[in-house]
Amino acid sequence: MITIPYLTALTTYFSYGLLFAFGQFRDFFRKIFDWWNSSNLQGYAPICLGLEDFYIRRLYLRIQDCFGRPIASAPDAWFDVVERYSNDYNKTLKRTANVSRCLNLGSYNYLGFAAADEYCTPRVIESLKRFSPSTCSTRVDGGTTSLHEELEECVANFVGKPAALVFGMGYVTNSAILPVLIGKGGLIISDSLNHNSIVNGARGSGATVRVFQHNTPSHLDKVLREQIADGQPRTHRPWKKIIVVVEGIYSMEGEICKLPEIVAICKKYKAYVYLDEAHSIGAVGKTGRGVCELLGVDTADVDIMMGTFTKSFGSCGGYIAGSKELIKYLKYTCPAHLYATSISPPAAQQIISSLKVILGEDGSSRGAQKLARIRENSNFFRSELQKMGFEVLGDNDSPVMPIMLYNPAKIPAFSRECLSQNVAVVTVAFPATPLLLARARICISASHTKDDLLKALEVISRVGDLVGIKYFPAEAQKLEFEKDAHKMD
Repeated sequence: MITIPYLTALTTYFSYGLLFAFGQFRDFFRKIFDWWNSSNLQGYAPICLGLEDFYIRRLYLRIQDCFGRPIASAPDAWFDVVERYSNDYNKTLKRTANVSRCLNLGSYNYLGFAAADEYCTPRVIESLKRFSPSTCSTRVDGGTTSLHEELEECVANFVGKPAALVFGMGYVTNSAILPVLIGKGGLIISDSLNHNSIVNGARGSGATVRVFQHNTPSHLDKVLREQIADGQPRTHRPWKKIIVVVEGIYSMEGEICKLPEIVAICKKYKAYVYLDEAHSIGAVGKTGRGVCELLGVDTADVDIMMGTFTKSFGSCGGYIAGSKELIKYLKYTCPAHLYATSISPPAAQQIISSLKVILGEDGSSRGAQKLARIRENSNFFRSELQKMGFEVLGDNDSPVMPIMLYNPAKIPAFSRECLSQNVAVVTVAFPATPLLLARARICISASHTKDDLLKALEVISRVGDLVGIKYFPAEAQKLEFEKDAHKMD
């Protein structure tokens, strides 16, 4: 877990307190000035009300130019960011015809398949001509094509499971699957930092939800033991089913799940393991098969394997892989399969083609080269950031590396200054993270060259000095040595 320096926590609390006080002060005068204005909604409760509305109006809108930036090209190593302006103090933003060519450090394009590819793109275009952009139907009606069946077979073989089921949206894969797998009388034990899609799916299931400390197997063991001993609330009957839900790589922390220990504990207590590999499938492991391959875990020990196609495969949608009985059951009961339009055929073809490249079935070694490059780029970039004195979260081999900002004033300062120097970064703040733990989340791609990474490091270092987010002393000699070595290369 993150330990915030005392002075940093104090100044962060003070900054939020100041923003809150000024916001309340402005709202007070706003009520006075609006008192005379008539309203056509007399008797109606306000649609937007409460602290969430206050946070959006008085905190988020002040820096909303740092979020939701439109782009005008494919999300490759470099992309075009549309310039915007505001005439009302950031309440609304208007696009211009101008674009800035920026280094892309924010997209999930881990293997570089999001841009045009010599193998994937021609096949996607051909599938577009053959099948059209949409099936215009659900899977159980007229929405299942030969591509969908081929894709499910490819995914099942790739992750090492007997069968798989694909969906048109990654978020829905979690939020719609969990309520089908478990219900009242069941127990979901979730990592405290699991993605919002898991949280919503668990809440919608009707099952009892318990949380264990982030990536801490010992606490999971304790929670499982206590819950099994106590049983269901009030009745204390045995649980009908227990599912432990974890992620392969945590998207806001960049940490790799301690899967071997978690699997061992679940075996001990006969609990099912649900693994979300949204950020790990295709990005880690010798052949890109995710954390099971990276950590040496047999996929037979993971009961439900979930993943998305929006990161490493340059497409959209998600999948569930498991036993044939599980997948057959989901086909009859899951609303995301029964009622949602099936995944677009060109998107399905993109996934199939990228999988073939990763596996070397395109007749080249580009897939292996991409996997080696994403690993080298990630480890190099992380180590250089740490040498500069930044507080960087996450583990080696993870392409996600958050740089801690903490103070709310440093969120827009870091984002805007990087953009002015043609480096596009993603900043993340409350409610996506806890209030005090704002960060910039860097996502590295195999399409980044060494020159791209060195430019990014130079800009981030300069902006870090300007904004004041180097919380540790820099290793000056090592950093200079590394720069000289790269120049020699």
